[in-house]
Amino acid sequence: MKTLNERISETLKAHGADLVGFGGIERFRDTAARTIFPKAKTVIGAAFRVLRGSHRGVEEGSTYYQYTTTGVETIEETVMPMAMLRACAVLEDAGFEALPQKRNQLIMQETGSTNPEVNYAEIYRGKSAENQLDFEEAAVLCGLGERGFSGTLLTDDFGPFQRLCFILTDAELEETPIAEPHLCDHCGKCAAACPGHAINPGTGNVDRWQCAAYYVGANMTKNPFMPPDAYLHEPDRLAIIAGEAKLSPERARQIIDETFFYPPIKHAYLTSICGRACDVACYIHLEEKGVLKRSFKTPFRKRPEWKLSIQTEAEEKK
Repeated sequence: MKTLNERISETLKAHGADLVGFGGIERFRDTAARTIFPKAKTVIGAAFRVLRGSHRGVEEGSTYYQYTTTGVETIEETVMPMAMLRACAVLEDAGFEALPQKRNQLIMQETGSTNPEVNYAEIYRGKSAENQLDFEEAAVLCGLGERGFSGTLLTDDFGPFQRLCFILTDAELEETPIAEPHLCDHCGKCAAACPGHAINPGTGNVDRWQCAAYYVGANMTKNPFMPPDAYLHEPDRLAIIAGEAKLSPERARQIIDETFFYPPIKHAYLTSICGRACDVACYIHLEEKGVLKRSFKTPFRKRPEWKLSIQTEAEEKK
């Protein structure tokens, strides 16, 4: 007879999950899990791969909606909910309660931060926002992988290419061992690849407002949709479009409001013009090192990285 762990894992994987791990509540020193479900005994983590091909359009500079639609929206809004609901049903059939936890993109713990994937003006930062799991940390405690230099989750199978959800349950389940960190070598390629220099190369800390401005395409060298007259009234225009401007939260909001040169996706997810360049650079590095379990017939980066020239108003008039 299959164990409850096996039945839960098989159900999650049958509905789209690629990796499943289990962490006892004692591992979670953060009070969020206990506050959300005071009687919880286990946190179940599930990772869903972001297809390597979802990054191909941005890598080639050809099409830009696939990453956000197939790598963010479809996973978050269609695949994850069904997988969690079916796995929770397995737990209920066994006599236990189960509470699914999908990341709410519009609720944040940090009052002064933002989420680059959605419109900053729609984010709720009230009292209930405190009761949110730290998804990357929870994934580590469920044995799914390790945190990389910039805080993202890295797994042996997919590197940084996955998204996460969790289930809190009062079932006491066998734990998955916590992974020994071995993938991230602090090479700094994620920081170097960011078109807005949002990742501190010394500490790995991410300036979320800086990230948000360049996520939607404030760097002209990586945004084929930016018109030549973008930000003409800005005194530091050249620094902005070159990704060299250091933006305060207020300035970042101003720049973001001027940077919608490509439409958002259905569920209000902002189209990523950078295509998560940090994750792509990390993946390429891990692939080149040969440390990922899954291999492909060809390397992800097949030619030198492309960049566009910066057009100035004077050049346009020539």
